[in-house]
Amino acid sequence: MLSDPSQKYRPFPQIDLPNRQWPSQTITKPPRWLSTDMRDGNQALIDPMDSEKKQRMFDLLCKLGLKEIEVGFPSAGATEFDYISGLVRSGRVPADVWPQVLTQARQDLIETTFKSLDGAERAIVHYYNATAPAWRQIVFNLDYAGCKAIAVQAAKWVRDEAARRPNTDWQFEYSPECFSTTELEFSVEVCEAVMDILQPTPDKPIIFNLPATVEAATPNFYADQIEWFGRHIRNRASCVISLHPHNDRGTGVAAAELAMMAGADRVEGCLFGNGERTGNCDLVTLALNMYTQGVHPGLDFSDIDEVIQTVEYCTQLPVHQRHAYGGELVFTAFSGSHQDAIKKGFAHQEQRNDGLWNVPYLPIDPADLGRSYEAVIRVNSQSGKGGVAWVLEQDQGLKLPKRLQAHFSKYVQELADETSRELNAADIWGCFQRTYHLGSEEYIRLEEYTETKAADGARLFAGTLNIGGERRSVSGRGNGLISSVLAAVNDACGLALEVQDYTEHAIGHGTNVRAAAYVECKDAGGRTVWGIGIDEDVATASVRAVLSAANTC
Repeated sequence: MLSDPSQKYRPFPQIDLPNRQWPSQTITKPPRWLSTDMRDGNQALIDPMDSEKKQRMFDLLCKLGLKEIEVGFPSAGATEFDYISGLVRSGRVPADVWPQVLTQARQDLIETTFKSLDGAERAIVHYYNATAPAWRQIVFNLDYAGCKAIAVQAAKWVRDEAARRPNTDWQFEYSPECFSTTELEFSVEVCEAVMDILQPTPDKPIIFNLPATVEAATPNFYADQIEWFGRHIRNRASCVISLHPHNDRGTGVAAAELAMMAGADRVEGCLFGNGERTGNCDLVTLALNMYTQGVHPGLDFSDIDEVIQTVEYCTQLPVHQRHAYGGELVFTAFSGSHQDAIKKGFAHQEQRNDGLWNVPYLPIDPADLGRSYEAVIRVNSQSGKGGVAWVLEQDQGLKLPKRLQAHFSKYVQELADETSRELNAADIWGCFQRTYHLGSEEYIRLEEYTETKAADGARLFAGTLNIGGERRSVSGRGNGLISSVLAAVNDACGLALEVQDYTEHAIGHGTNVRAAAYVECKDAGGRTVWGIGIDEDVATASVRAVLSAANTC
């Protein structure tokens, strides 16, 4: 026994690739995409999809824009065979979509696979055999020649079965399974032997799927392997290099990105990374990573919630709340400093109005994925004044002055500490109404008023207030409406409020516009008192703001 268990593992061997080019490359166009949700993803489920779920998944993938879809493993059983044969005959495969099927390199399985595709207008047949040393030596007890012979013989069976069905447009795909741990020279040798049988051309290339079946090293090693293969394979123009990264080390997406930079043409994966063990390359993340770099991936994720709902229904697996781009909470900020930065970012975005996205903490516009801005900022005990102000602006249209934001945030903090939970918009609005005595929270309530102008230019306010249930006529004089209202209220209620600042803004647009008024006052003891008024009429909103401040006293 080793005293240090880590010593039973060995580092991945270096790859001899002088003058590697991929580190200086950038991704400028999307790859050919293949979804393997219905095959690799389906095989990873505790309860595999039935025909109804498979059809829903297929329809979703077509809607998203996938043109190549691995629909199953026909020789796995009657359910798979019947679904695939029914699909290709049903007319539900769009004219620009290629259904793909997988088979092992055995004659009986290859024959069954082709039978499932009888009548198909077009199809991709994908076959594989394991080539890595551990599989050759442990699983199959084969030498190099024996392993290559399996691939060559299967290529002949694939060629002959296709020739018996000349009315179908065929593409062929071969995988040296476990490519990521196979000697590179041997991978090229086997693939070139397969090319000798299937005779691809630049107009009709073969697809070589080079899977990181078990992710065994950092992503740069996979990129080196792909670039090395592309440099050494004969007739490079007659083959399509396809990636199938698994996620054993948690870097499947990164491996795909670097391997695309290394010259790969095609990527295989699953929506949200479903697949055996830790999963396949996550097509949603990979595609939207490209999108945020100004490269349209050719896939449509403009309604990410519909995608999530369908995938969760078909797989019975949840999409994690923190899953990149799709998770429920990925566009949500609870931290006060994050919320403040996002709030300022949205305001700056609106001012610039140049069409370019540049908001702190949000690498992609949630609206591009069909998400609203309502849940971008959510409030709990970790939140700050910016987050509270954002929620009120989104929910009620109120744009609180900065000093009012700071004043109100302490009341929200107290509520969050008291409840020990996230506060929703209704919680915050209720706290706002209670704090500033709006609606039913008013002790002093306006019933009616008039404003007139005296001969000397002064403003005269006369009105009826309900003060603690008692109707009282009040009046006041000032150099403006607010000062005249304040004079009347101070006299009627024995107060000594003085106005320090006043702001107002419109809520909404068009015929449904309302006004919001904010008044900052000092009382006799020098304490800051805020008042808020909301009304269809801007003058009445300012009157209500003064009364709101008086209610606080």
